[in-house]
Amino acid sequence: MQACVLHAVGDLRCETATDPKPRVGEVLVRVAACGVCGSDIPRVYKTGTYRFPLIPGHEFSGTIVSVGDGVDASLIGTRATIFPLIPCMKCTMCAANEFALCADYDYLGSRSNGAFAEFVCAPAWNVLPIPDTLSLEEAAMTEPAAVALHALGHGGVKAGDVVLVMGAGPIGLLVAMAARAFGAGAVMLADIDERKLEFARTLGFAHVCNPRITAIADAMRALDCAGADVVIEASGSSVAFEQCMAAARPFGRVVLLGNPEGDMSLPKDAYWAILRKQLRIVGSWNSSYNPSGCDDWHTAIEFMSNGKLDVTPLVTHRVGLPELAGAMERMRDRSEFSNKILYVNSIR
Repeated sequence: MQACVLHAVGDLRCETATDPKPRVGEVLVRVAACGVCGSDIPRVYKTGTYRFPLIPGHEFSGTIVSVGDGVDASLIGTRATIFPLIPCMKCTMCAANEFALCADYDYLGSRSNGAFAEFVCAPAWNVLPIPDTLSLEEAAMTEPAAVALHALGHGGVKAGDVVLVMGAGPIGLLVAMAARAFGAGAVMLADIDERKLEFARTLGFAHVCNPRITAIADAMRALDCAGADVVIEASGSSVAFEQCMAAARPFGRVVLLGNPEGDMSLPKDAYWAILRKQLRIVGSWNSSYNPSGCDDWHTAIEFMSNGKLDVTPLVTHRVGLPELAGAMERMRDRSEFSNKILYVNSIR
């Protein structure tokens, strides 16, 4: 098969790779589409994967084409998205069904071969079939959509809330779109990249703010409110982390979601804001998944399939495997605006 293989930090090659074969309990998926996650950029160009060579890619969907021993053959032909985290099923968190907090997990695209390829193997346990009403490209957005829903769940977002999202990248936009679906009274997006804010406007978000031009506290006052009921930090910026405290209303909730760009620090005034406003600060990691349902992944599928969450406009680039490395380099260098880049398999 063809795949984009990471041989060393910064050395991503589109080449012929060994065809994967499903082991006991696994399925073989013909990849239909795989999104480039923001975390893929430092993984490929800065930190590397857990071993080399390795195929990155963890936001994907496809069709099951064969199964290993112990797997029901009726799954063949199933259109599905795949939860990329493979839990150990032995630790205390797995016993509590908190699989994203597994102490000894595997992960497609960073620890095991992922979906920047024509085919990938995955445990049958991780397979989430999708309804006929959902396209495979939309289904490839399930992982980031579930991450966004997980953060909103931690924030306790409810109808009428004022929600501020710091960071207007793909995850931030998904958070904002889901908050709107939850019935938030107003949703504001903040970012220092005017191109991202303009893109947010095309998605119907009238309330946007560039903190380099307008103080977020002033922008919040323009919404005629004392501050945001819920602030989602989706940028990983230390400055944005500080601004969250100023933007939240008394007794507000701040959810930390963004992967940090470096060390995070908090000035004394921001710390005082936590104390004096009695803010609730909570971290959000990954998303909840359980094959039996009642989790972020099933909710994401439901929201996308019933129209509550239209993810299609978020995709700005569709590329094949030969073009993928170049698209990721441009994403890294920010030489061209992109929101969500999808690798789309021509043989799907």
